[in-house]
Amino acid sequence: MRQLTPISITGGRIVTSDGIVEGNLRLVDGLIVSVGDGVHEGDFLVDAAGRLVTPGMVDLGVFAIDKPAFHFGGITRAALMPDQSPPLDHPARVRFAAQSGKPDFWVHPIAAATTALEGKSLAEIALMRDAGARAIATGRSWIADSGVMLRLLQYAAMLDMVVISHAEDGGMAGKASATAGEIATRLGLPSAPAVAEALAVARDIALAELAGARLHLRQVTTRAALDLVRAAKARGVAVTAGVTPAHFMLSDLALAGFRTFARLSPPLRSEEDRQAVIEAIGDGTIDVIASGHDPRGPEDKRLPFADAEPGMAGAETLLPMTLTLVRDGVISIERAFDLIARNPARLLGVEAGALMVGCEADVAIVDAQRPWVVDSRKMAAQAGNTPFDGQPVQGRVTALWKGGMGIAL
Repeated sequence: MRQLTPISITGGRIVTSDGIVEGNLRLVDGLIVSVGDGVHEGDFLVDAAGRLVTPGMVDLGVFAIDKPAFHFGGITRAALMPDQSPPLDHPARVRFAAQSGKPDFWVHPIAAATTALEGKSLAEIALMRDAGARAIATGRSWIADSGVMLRLLQYAAMLDMVVISHAEDGGMAGKASATAGEIATRLGLPSAPAVAEALAVARDIALAELAGARLHLRQVTTRAALDLVRAAKARGVAVTAGVTPAHFMLSDLALAGFRTFARLSPPLRSEEDRQAVIEAIGDGTIDVIASGHDPRGPEDKRLPFADAEPGMAGAETLLPMTLTLVRDGVISIERAFDLIARNPARLLGVEAGALMVGCEADVAIVDAQRPWVVDSRKMAAQAGNTPFDGQPVQGRVTALWKGGMGIAL
């Protein structure tokens, strides 16, 4: 798929990391060639009509390739977690995954850190990198063996690849479905203390610092763990942190009624921790907001709460939930797209996620004020397991290009 005609997107407010730019965005041969210049004669003109012109979003850490949902949400690239069947622990599987979304969607596979994601022996990471892997991940679980984790980080440092860790001490978390506290006690749910996250974060940061490796903590959801990340950044450790919208929009109060759409991993936290996540987004401690897209059908969700599988369909709600932070004054619109596009692209080492000359022409037009209601029955995703079912939101993508080629929405 190749862009045949130069495109000029006019009349919009172009969102760059340096601020809003008025003018024209020009796309030629699948690349951005000018930002804010005048219109060129012969270009195909698209009138953005005062809406936002933004980079296509880069979703860091999804569990399924679900193109209709990604396109609806304005996502043009996604980093695929290794928790597949079979796991992405072999170069051939990585190579196949890297081709699976083309031509209108780019999949960036994340290599399994260990064979079969068992946390015991390192997988063939260098071969998987050569096959297209853009990062390394421990998967849905934490590597309990510190010796294995240190060797992984040392190997990753040598390859200059980022390690994505699930920050939750598995020995303490066990099979808990909720965070220990009043709500879990009232509902009688198996729970684990929130400190399970801080313990994992503290160890992984210490090992990354020792190895000189780049570490990305995929979800950091408690005040204690965020304080550890904040302190590590202050002393120069190459650590970044992410979160999904559920953990800044919802607290464990959402578990009332045993709603399994709110069964997540890590589990929803207290209101105090939710506020800590919002503060960390505002002060730069959190670098990435990702959808955590994990569509689960009735066979996984229509079960007793503790037996239901964790996960949410998040691709379609990533943009509007992030825009709530802009409307609430927590972050600027420029920072919002750093969190959901530019920063994930930088971690993956791809020339995308920003409206800059030379970047790939992955572009969206966004009506930030357009209202709609999240409806699990009408979602484009493979399954509608969203914890935001029935919630009114604002912000919709009205046009989308991948490499300069338009995508039907």
